[in-house]
This record gives sequence, structure tokens and C-alpha cells, in this order.
Amino acid sequence: MKKRIVAAFFLLLSFLPGCATNGVEQVAFANEQSFQPTVNIAGSRALYIFSLARLREIEGDFEGALTLLNGAIEADPKSAYLHSAAAEIYLKTARLDDALRASENAIRVDPAFRPARLIAGTILSGLKRDKEAITHLSKAIELDPAKEDAYLHLAVSYVRVFDYEQAVGTLKALLKVNPESPLGYYYLGKTYDQMKLHKEATNYYKKAIELKPDFEQAMIDMGISQEGLGLHEDAIATYKQLLEVNPFNMNVLQHLVQLYLQQQQLEDALPLLVGMKERGVGGLETQRKIGLIYLELERYDEAIAEFEQILALEPNAYQVRFYMASAYEDKEEFDKALAEFGKIPAGTANYVEALGHIAFIYRDQENPEKGIAILKEAIAAHPGNLDLYLYLAGLYESMDKFTEGLAVLKEVEAQFDGDPRLHFRMGTILDKMGKKDESIARMKRVIAIAPNDAQALNYLGYTYAEMGIQLDEALQYLKKAVELRPNDGFILDSLGWVYFKLKKYDQAVTYLEKSLEIVEDDPTVMEHLADAYAASRDYRSALKLYKRVLDADPSRKDIFEKKRKVRAESLEK
Repeated sequence: MKKRIVAAFFLLLSFLPGCATNGVEQVAFANEQSFQPTVNIAGSRALYIFSLARLREIEGDFEGALTLLNGAIEADPKSAYLHSAAAEIYLKTARLDDALRASENAIRVDPAFRPARLIAGTILSGLKRDKEAITHLSKAIELDPAKEDAYLHLAVSYVRVFDYEQAVGTLKALLKVNPESPLGYYYLGKTYDQMKLHKEATNYYKKAIELKPDFEQAMIDMGISQEGLGLHEDAIATYKQLLEVNPFNMNVLQHLVQLYLQQQQLEDALPLLVGMKERGVGGLETQRKIGLIYLELERYDEAIAEFEQILALEPNAYQVRFYMASAYEDKEEFDKALAEFGKIPAGTANYVEALGHIAFIYRDQENPEKGIAILKEAIAAHPGNLDLYLYLAGLYESMDKFTEGLAVLKEVEAQFDGDPRLHFRMGTILDKMGKKDESIARMKRVIAIAPNDAQALNYLGYTYAEMGIQLDEALQYLKKAVELRPNDGFILDSLGWVYFKLKKYDQAVTYLEKSLEIVEDDPTVMEHLADAYAASRDYRSALKLYKRVLDADPSRKDIFEKKRKVRAESLEK
């Protein structure tokens, strides 16, 4: 531990929580000039012994050098320089306590001896004794403001005591001393990041990179700041630029992969993850992500192959087994899916969800009664688990047995009244039963319990839009839903549809186009956008989309009629 800390005394410690420091150019806390023998060493004997000690140090004999230095100190105990020289060697041998003691001895001898202040402050900063460090480092700067070596360490300590104003002031003072300091700009960026001022942080990172184009860590942190600002494309460009220089920078790769996954750019994330797997980076977690991407992309055989490899090494990885069973289910290889779901034991995280899948598979095999029996048996064993009731009600709902599904939930309504999922499911069933008012009441109950439930906000807003009522209220619900889930194509569709109902066609087109970019071939979204194009007299775009809907479902006579009407209007124009 001490050796790791000592190394950091010769390299500037990173001061922000979680900050990676790979590849960052850093600053030694003291240079040789700090210890030039300009301070009086009394007597020829002390000076002679000191000279011998320096020779031993150059040869790498630190213990011999220390022995000689202690002899020199005995000959001249009032030489702050000798105490500081000893402190420097103690640091090199990882003897922090001795180094601190020696530097403090130098300060007692001469409070204005700057090198001792610098050593003491740097050690204390490294040990996170920041208030003491601030005292010494501030004094070092006061004694010689033109030297850069104390500023960064002082900023380190100010940030750790959350005195950001002083940290910023210290770093800006450094830049007055040296306007070409990439580290000064870099750590200003880090400080502003800590203050959540990502725009300012990004500007300082850019300046650091201008001064030092190969400053990898500044580019990484700039990418993270760009993510914080929501500038995802800029962040991706930054990470890709880094990988052009160093394709095997795992830190950058992981950031880029995570960003791609967050943005649902799975096709872009996949080759990076495969490359990481080939290089043995990330172990089974990398393989799990690859399998999940294959599953999401409906490349089921490849997903299964990845999951099988993981299970060969970790047979009790039940979540992975759940994913593999889901892949078999999606492939409609139901016997294999049932076998894998059945291997997930009671008490594990995916057990109840696996039972739900088993029940629905039996429905797909035209044996729904067996699925119902399995869920009822599980409910008898686990009557306090709401998920089981939700699966049973959902199974009845999928069979158009709405009364039975609603009865399951009403039976436990008092038990689970505070859970929004109960009311949401009841709301959807009531909607399908044509009981709109009761459905709306349930969705409002969901929002009362969970104001940030984006699904309920969307459901309620879209219901109002379809009914053509309470449109201003619907607009507020859907704006909030989009704020909570800005990349949900169906919520964007709902918001666009409300704007359409409000006859705000430009806004409708904007959100519906965004929706279609995400969900692509959804016929409802295409129809909504076509209607908005038609209303805004972009007839050509409307006709193209109506054609796409008809290509997908030629039986849609209503769409054929809309297309005929729009063509007629376009000819009149």
C-alpha cells in the first residue's frame, strides 16, 4: 500500500472519485532544482558527508545515503536542506512517516524553506490529510508563486474538501504562471465535472488536448462530459478518434460499448464486444452481453451458442439459462425452452418469471389449462408474490377471458393496493372490456402512486388522444413520459399523435418522424405520420407511408380510402 502511495508522490495523484488515470501525463512534486545546496550547510564536515550521501543515492544505495545524511544532520542539525534531502530519500524507500517527520523537521528549522513545505504538503495530500496539506502547499505557493509544482496538489486537496471555488482559483492561478499547462486545463475540466458543469469541463478538456494532442485521458474524460451533456454522437466521435490511435485501449472500448448499448446501437456495439472477447477482456460478462445482443437482434442460434459456453463454465448461472430458454422460446422450439426454464430452481431471481414463460408456452401449445394450473399451484405456495397473480391475469387476458383476469386481481387488490403494477394491469384489462372510465381511473391511481411511471403516463395520454378529450392534460402527461424515456418510439408516437389531435401538425410531424426512426416498420406509427403529413399537405410523403402500411396488410380498407382521398387532394392542389 505504501509503495503505491509513494509512487503517487512523484506522480500527481488523481483527485476525483472514480477517475481513471491510465496514460495521463503527471507532474513530479519536486525537481532537482528544489534541492540545490543553496541553503547554508554549516561546517566542512557536514558538507563533505552530504556529498558522499549524494554519491550513494546516485548509485541507488538509499540506505547508505540515509546513514550518511543522518550523520550530516548530526553535524549540522539546523540545516533545513539536509532534513529535506533525507525526506526525499525516505519517500523513495516508501518510508512515509519518516519522510513526513524529516520534512516537518526542516520546517521547524526554517518555516520559509519551500522544498520542505512542498514535500510535507504532497505527502499529506496523498494521505488525504487535506486540511494540513492545504496549509503547507499554500505556503509553498506564497513563497514562490512562479513555480508550478504545488498548484496541482493544492487543487487536489481543495476538491477533496469540496472547496471547488478555491480549487478553480488555484488552477487558474497555475495557468497564469504557465498558460501552456495541459494538466492545468485538464484538472480544471475535472473540477468542473465534479461540479456537474459539463459544458465548462468540455471546453477545458479541449484546450488541454490542443496543447497535448496525444492526451488520452483528457479525451476520455471529454467524452464522458459530452455524454453528461447528452451529446452522444460527439462522445462516440471522441471515443472512436481515440481508438484510431490505440485500438486496444480497453478503457475507451468499454466506454464506447456502454454508450452504444445505452443508445440501442447494438450493431455497433457487437463487433467491439466480440473483439474484447477474443482478447480475453471482461470474461463471462462480455460474453453475456454478446449473447443478449444476439438475442435482441433475433440471431437466436448465435445467442444460444454464447449462453451454452457460459453455462458450461458456470452451470448455476440461472439468469443466463433464462436467457437461453427465452431464445429457444422465440425460435418456437418450445420443448427445449420448457426444459431450460424448468432447470431454474425455486428461490432464484428468475424463478417466477420462468414460471410465467412456461405458462404462456403451454398456451401457445394450445394447452392453456396446464399453464393456468402451474400458476395457481405456484400462487398457493407463494401467496405473497404479486408477479404470479399478474402472470395469471395476463394469461387470462391473452385468452380474451377478461372477466377471469380481472377477478384474479380484484381478489388481491386489498393486499397489493400500494403496488402500481396491480392497477396498471387492471387498467389494461378494463380498457379491453370497453370500460374506459374505470381504466382511466386505474391509470390515474398508478400515477398517484408512482408519478414517474412512464408507461402509465403514456397509456393515459394516448387514451385521451384516441378519445379526443382532455388533450391539454394528455399533452402534459406525454411530455413528462418523453422526458423520462426520450428514446421510446411508442411514447414519441403518442406525443406526436396528441399534437396531431391539437392540430399542431409541425410538432406532430417532428415527434412522429422521431418515433418512426426508432420503431421503423410499426404500422400504427406509419399511419399516424402519414395522417400528419397529409394534414400538413405533404401529400407525397403521406402517400408513400400509406403504401407501406398497405404492403404490410393489404386488407386495410381504411388505409386504402385514406390513400385515395390524399391522392385526390394532391391533384386538386
